[in-house]
Amino acid sequence: MIGKELIQIKGMALDELEFCLEELGEKKFRAKQIFKWLYDSGVTSFDEMLNIPKNLRNKLKKIYILNTLRVHSHQSSKIDKTTKFIFETNKYHKIESVIIPERNRTTLCLSTQVGCPLDCKFCATGLMGYKQNLTSGEIIDQFLMTSRNLGKKITNIVYMGMGEPLLNFENTLKSLTIFNSDLISNIHLKHITVSTVGIIPNIYKLADSGLNVRLALSLHSCFNNIRNKIMPINKKYPLEKLIDAAKYYAVKTGSKITIEYVMLKGINDRNEDIKGLTKLFSQMPIKINIIPFNSLKHMNPTGFSGELEPTSKERIKEFVEKLRTKNLQITIRDSQGEDIAAACGQLAIKFNN
Repeated sequence: MIGKELIQIKGMALDELEFCLEELGEKKFRAKQIFKWLYDSGVTSFDEMLNIPKNLRNKLKKIYILNTLRVHSHQSSKIDKTTKFIFETNKYHKIESVIIPERNRTTLCLSTQVGCPLDCKFCATGLMGYKQNLTSGEIIDQFLMTSRNLGKKITNIVYMGMGEPLLNFENTLKSLTIFNSDLISNIHLKHITVSTVGIIPNIYKLADSGLNVRLALSLHSCFNNIRNKIMPINKKYPLEKLIDAAKYYAVKTGSKITIEYVMLKGINDRNEDIKGLTKLFSQMPIKINIIPFNSLKHMNPTGFSGELEPTSKERIKEFVEKLRTKNLQITIRDSQGEDIAAACGQLAIKFNN
């Protein structure tokens, strides 16, 4: 006789755990204990839940599966100590997460989808295609498993890995809600940033969620005709409406929006781009992250993606200096992990089927 498929317990919110325990005829307060074991302690076995009675642990084992991911492999940069983890889901899909060490913090760049359906021309994940959304448990497990394997505290999380977080809105929101719980002490929402290419309806939903998580807007051009070419989603959600949504988010949450801007030679590094950025953001609470374009050679790109070239360091410096004279807050993000294809825009795994 074939048994029932086990249910993922990781990714359940507190109210869901309470309901499940009541269904099992158990006391409601056990849900908080299990919640803390799952998300604060990051246990890998029900037997590690020491204040849970053995008979309840045995019940849980028969119904639920605890771990959503397995470490397939990991690799560290010889240049800057960036570490890339490849995880395998219980359905045998592979995803990548990256640990970025910095002077005063350690940042995890996590994924929300297996691949990405948006086909941004400068992004390796877009070139690999799309399989499915990750569950909230799989999103959270990237944090728990990298924390355990790294052996040091992760201070910041960015939803900037594989996939578009706001296309997987429900699971992204659920993972953020869990991270925001008072029962969790190992990460705080103020240290989490969600990046989006601009899924406008869900920017409004996230703004109205009350979570007030930091938002990063993957912009890369302030002109519709260019953005249409490098980011096809712009045809559905054009720049003017996107900026309106970003302004709403900034006002609703009282936060400063981060603008992500990958520098592409001859495409978005011109003097007219400086004027466009100044016009667009001079009256808006933002900071701009200037990002060097990282090679896509490991994906053997063809067509327009294969023609893209990085802006020179000299031009990036000049571009930034001119923007700063316009009283815009600018940061140049250093490429980290490029030697292991872990830098911004390089995450990708070729599908087996």
